[in-house]
Amino acid sequence: MPANLTPQYQKAELEYRRAQTVAERLEILERMLILIPKHKGTEKLQAELKTKLKETREELQVEKSAPKSVGKHYRFPRQGAGTAVILGGPNAGKSRLLKELTKAEPEVAPYPFTTREPLPGMMAWEDIAVQLIDTPPITEHQFEPSLLNLVRTADLALVAFDGSSDDAPDATAVVLQQLAQRHTVLSDRTGFDEDDFSKLHVAARLVVTRGGDPQAADRLAFLQEMTPLPFPVLTVEFDDAASREALRTAIVDGLEIIRLYTKTPGKPAEYVSPFTLPRGGTVEDLAGKVHRDLVEKVKSAKVWSWGQTDARTVGKDHVLTDRDLVELQT
Repeated sequence: MPANLTPQYQKAELEYRRAQTVAERLEILERMLILIPKHKGTEKLQAELKTKLKETREELQVEKSAPKSVGKHYRFPRQGAGTAVILGGPNAGKSRLLKELTKAEPEVAPYPFTTREPLPGMMAWEDIAVQLIDTPPITEHQFEPSLLNLVRTADLALVAFDGSSDDAPDATAVVLQQLAQRHTVLSDRTGFDEDDFSKLHVAARLVVTRGGDPQAADRLAFLQEMTPLPFPVLTVEFDDAASREALRTAIVDGLEIIRLYTKTPGKPAEYVSPFTLPRGGTVEDLAGKVHRDLVEKVKSAKVWSWGQTDARTVGKDHVLTDRDLVELQT
């Protein structure tokens, strides 16, 4: 029997995945248990939620009573239209990817393990920006503990694959395996596995750097023989401006977002600083982005589609599209 999870539950699930602290996860889990439809198709998921809720309460108690950890923890406030984490083995081209697409200045060198700590940067695209985070390399014997949370809370994972390196197939397969062993599956979608709440799918893209190398296609084929890739492959040559721009666009497409502009009644429209929502976002979702209190107050909206001069009056459940201009009405 299908679960038929409601949009409200799915939104809470997204909030849970993005939560940065144990207390936040606990609060959202309690809400998820209230929101989940109660029928035979969700019995297993309900049981897993209750187990996770019990474990999270225990985790919070341990956290409160434990001495402060001296280990390193990395938290990056969410910025821009979304967050993409850059993954890969040693010398996969992760830092070059960050350097070419943002204004960050990571150390780029021909020897492995140059990146020792996560490093963020903002990638500009049209009138929005996307947060990219470079990470230390993953190997068979090295996986930074703080890395898992960065991957599981990201909107997109970018797996760097050096098309000029014979080591790239094996090194990339190890990255995927190390994450899978930690119940994190790089996939063509993002969300918890309906059959196993401990397993999280994270939307991903394989980024083949030095894609113009004569043997790049053969190396990619070898990787796909070892481990089928359930997500798209992107190819880039950083020395080619058009190729760089195509990669920027592909990354934004991978976020599956829409841009929305808001208008104050009686004032002219300004197509600047758009809000962003996941595709399928509604007027009510936009109201929550503008201000938390507006969610309960908004009744309808005037909506101008991109390039149109006539507005439509729609309800709060109306699904918006990219570059809509919206005037919220309470």
